[in-house]
Amino acid sequence: MGKTELFLTIILFNLFFVFFIVAVMIYIRKYQQRKKEYLNEIEINNEIHQKELLATQLEIQQATMQQIGRELHDNIGQKLTLVSLYTQQMLYENKVPEASERIEQVSQIINQSLQDLRSLSKTLTDDNINQKEIVTLIQEEVDNTNSFKKCKIIFEHNFNQLDLSFVHKNVLLRIIQEFIQNSIKHSQCKNIYIRLDTSEDLLWELEITDDGIGFDTSKTLNNGIGLTNMKNRAKIINADFTIESEKNKGTQVKITLKKHS
Repeated sequence: MGKTELFLTIILFNLFFVFFIVAVMIYIRKYQQRKKEYLNEIEINNEIHQKELLATQLEIQQATMQQIGRELHDNIGQKLTLVSLYTQQMLYENKVPEASERIEQVSQIINQSLQDLRSLSKTLTDDNINQKEIVTLIQEEVDNTNSFKKCKIIFEHNFNQLDLSFVHKNVLLRIIQEFIQNSIKHSQCKNIYIRLDTSEDLLWELEITDDGIGFDTSKTLNNGIGLTNMKNRAKIINADFTIESEKNKGTQVKITLKKHS
């Protein structure tokens, strides 16, 4: 073999080796790209599945609430109405003046219980959420909680009317309820501030803050059922969820929904 042939052989071998390396690199790159696309597809499918699961849970919750509301109204409500009629009859037929006052007290308690039961039944059904504005629903929740005088709640908003679907109103209301319950139970707060705003870019932004003892979010986010419930409800409608808290500096939750979501 001459020097020229040996030189060409070496060049061809080097070229083949380079092509081989390049081919291997291209294969690895394409493999990684396909793997990344596959993992992204799995993640997207998981997110879709999770949202469908959350939506199904919400539907089941709504159906359960409707059933409980109907049972309260049709069953227990009718029995309380019957008892109320009996007490009225006892008052009419009573011939012992000393007993009239106590019968009247019993009658008032029954009638108040009946009124509370009807209000609860109405709250548990879809009609209450469908027929009322979100501001009214939140204000009712605030007024009910303030009546217990455990923590003062202040609600503010920058609009008069906001056209929201049942799901959006339900999610907002349940998140607010969850936050209030957590704050009263765990934070030792004196005040809770709720603000619901809308703007050109945002369909709405809900901000809830308490002045309680706060907590370490890194230790609680993965285990706190209440926080998990709020995050999952925000996911149902593709809203952004953030939480900030420091010890002795209170807690703030912000849920934002952009108009293109």
